[in-house]
Amino acid sequence: MKNSSSILILVHFLCFSLITNLSLGGDTISVNESVSSGQTIISSGGNFELGFFRPGDSRSYYIGIWYKKLYPQAVVWVANRDKPLDSADANLIISQGNLVLLDRLQNSIWSALTENINPNISVAAVLRDDGNFILSDVSKASMPLLLWQSFDHPTHTFLPGAKIGYDKRTQRKQVLVSWKNSSDPAPGMYSLEMDPKNAQYVIKWNRTTEYWASGSWDGQRFGLVPEMSLNYIYNYSYIDNENESYFTYSLYNSTITSRLIMDVSGQIKQLSWLDGSIDWNLFWTQPRESCQVYAICGAFGVCDEANATCNCLSGFKQRSDAEWNSNDYSSGCVTDEKVQCDAITEDKDSLWITSIVRVPASHNTNITVGTASQCRSACFNDCSCTAYTYDGSGTCSIWTGDLFNLEQLSTTESKRTIFVKRGSPEAQTKAKKSMKLKAILSSISVLMFLLIGSISYIYYKRRIAKRADRSKGIQGAHKSHWHKAEGEAKVLMNENSDEAIDVPYFHLETILEATDNFSNANKLGQGGFGPVYKGIFPGEKEIAVKTLSSQSGQGIDEFKNEVTLIAKLQHRNLVRLLGYCINATEQILLYEYMPNKSLDTFIFDGTLCQLLDWKKRYDIILGIARGLSYLHHDSRLRIIHRDLKTSNILLDEEMNPKISDFGLARIVEGKVTEANTKKVVGTYGYMSPEYALDGLFSIKSDVFSFGVVVLEIISGRRNTGFYQSEEALNLLGYAWKLWTEKTEIQLIEKSLLESCNKSEALKCINIALLCVQEDPNHRPNMSDVILMLGGEGTNLPTPNRPAFVIRTHASSTSSSSSDKKYIVSNNQVTITVEEGR
Repeated sequence: MKNSSSILILVHFLCFSLITNLSLGGDTISVNESVSSGQTIISSGGNFELGFFRPGDSRSYYIGIWYKKLYPQAVVWVANRDKPLDSADANLIISQGNLVLLDRLQNSIWSALTENINPNISVAAVLRDDGNFILSDVSKASMPLLLWQSFDHPTHTFLPGAKIGYDKRTQRKQVLVSWKNSSDPAPGMYSLEMDPKNAQYVIKWNRTTEYWASGSWDGQRFGLVPEMSLNYIYNYSYIDNENESYFTYSLYNSTITSRLIMDVSGQIKQLSWLDGSIDWNLFWTQPRESCQVYAICGAFGVCDEANATCNCLSGFKQRSDAEWNSNDYSSGCVTDEKVQCDAITEDKDSLWITSIVRVPASHNTNITVGTASQCRSACFNDCSCTAYTYDGSGTCSIWTGDLFNLEQLSTTESKRTIFVKRGSPEAQTKAKKSMKLKAILSSISVLMFLLIGSISYIYYKRRIAKRADRSKGIQGAHKSHWHKAEGEAKVLMNENSDEAIDVPYFHLETILEATDNFSNANKLGQGGFGPVYKGIFPGEKEIAVKTLSSQSGQGIDEFKNEVTLIAKLQHRNLVRLLGYCINATEQILLYEYMPNKSLDTFIFDGTLCQLLDWKKRYDIILGIARGLSYLHHDSRLRIIHRDLKTSNILLDEEMNPKISDFGLARIVEGKVTEANTKKVVGTYGYMSPEYALDGLFSIKSDVFSFGVVVLEIISGRRNTGFYQSEEALNLLGYAWKLWTEKTEIQLIEKSLLESCNKSEALKCINIALLCVQEDPNHRPNMSDVILMLGGEGTNLPTPNRPAFVIRTHASSTSSSSSDKKYIVSNNQVTITVEEGR
């Protein structure tokens, strides 16, 4: 009996050993050591444990970290979340200077380091008591070098001391991504990340659609989430330096165990475990209501506010019962009845009707109709229409594609009814007949195609000998294009025409003689339209000849635009048009010659820049401002230039500036000051954000370009492509950085420091930053700019952040800058002549 008892005890011990993880007796994995199935390592203080686990009822195995002393198991980090193991026969080992997870066939499933490493170094992996798993080079025991840490690669849990943010060196984000469901740690549909532009947390669906934000961090709290600012429990910090930007937090009371998770519900949850607890306590959650989560119930799913559950629309069913049972609703709902657009009939049997309050947020188009039946007809007449609602007052809302964010509320206020298309049995029968008919017609079409193809081949063989004639015909058609241009020239010259202009027309022979037949010796430069030449007319009058060659295939409209516009403008700071020519091969503009070339030739040249002292640069800035003010306010036409830049500012013999190149300019009628276009053209670095991104241009677009030009004149540097990556993306970003640090004097070019009137220079920098503000409504008019430039001791407004700025240093005086790099440029219809005209 005694022996039987001893055997029973031994059996229980062996069984317990098989189902219990065995600790390796430390917190470290060293060279020639590994963690196998059933083995773990434990942090020095006993807070965390690392090893193999199976979540929920899953049959897959993962390497993860969980709380050692708490039950039920709470996993805080998973290594191979998107590559599960189908067997427990696996090992986490140190190999070739790296931490690697190998399956039973010795295939690498996951590794800490992805870049090339030195296999000869001595490394060790340590699980720390804060939950951070680190890999270090311990070749020098006194100075271990960190190679990798799990805190830089979070999964769904944000632990105290970890971070969520952005590494500027590697462009890698620390993002929390929810599990797919409670039994599958694979990346789910919801993620929490930091928005560096506004210094806030945001939650996104499918890593694209933002549906919740914490509000900006002001140094003490988040604007919209007071729970995240309870400084007697949490101590949040925002770190922004040249290497990274991130949020981190710590706990004032170290005896409290707390974690923040991106839950499968699409909500972030702060959970705490207090002494004596038997489960985690929910401290706060955001968004507060589960129905506020985007697409929480998937496509065609309805969120029930009262019961906080998901249901399917009438006629639909769960796509995956297993996923829904594990609280993963992302797959949504489906229907067996497919809608055949050409077979559906407009009747009540072709609709599913559901009374809801919140209607889908995506693919919404509102139209105005008279009655509900007209709304229904509008949907049935649109093959892509999925559903519609009618509000009773004439507004008909139509959706296409899948329906998300349907919500069933418990109250009856503002009740809305949504009508979803369905395929009725009769419609399905018609659809099948229609498909058979289509198949028959398709067969007939194939036979006809083969017959026609054979006849066409015979005809082609007979015509192959006449290719030369066809080629001549094409050349003749090409010439007709230029005959049209000559016709437009005649319209411009016709005094009785509405478009007639008072600018001389020159014959091509006269221009050829003046430019020595467009010789290379007279070539001044090359622009978007074509080459620019110097010419000499009888009487030693010098001219600049700007051409649009026939090979360019573009610019006729821009050419005509420039002729008609500039002929009506007269100002000392605008280049003067002397004549034009259109013939079968060329379109030509004749300008007054500018012996000192263009402004960019001087300010961006290390030697020539010294010829422009501060007084001359200040006069140039004032001259450009007067020219723009004339275009915007004083000429009989209100003109928006749209391509103002230093290469389009020409300098006469006395270094007076003259604005040139009106090929992209637009006239706006009367008192109108803005317009829009579907064709965004201009030069990257000078285009305002509203024009570059949305096609909206106005006089404030030119003001923005003027601000960029002023900063380039003062600094002697181009706006794009010259700053160290750790300083700023462009000149605007660099100037803003100096302004916020109150060191804007450093922006002034060194060659100007002796001749510079520092008060004037600082005033110009202030004005330039006012001109390049992101919101066009905050930018001054050019008439106001002239008053600012001419005023003595005027108190100028404080500028807001410029557009197109990436800020890499923390600033106490400005908000975080945008992280979007806008590269919107179509320079094919601009002309940038580096030499004089």
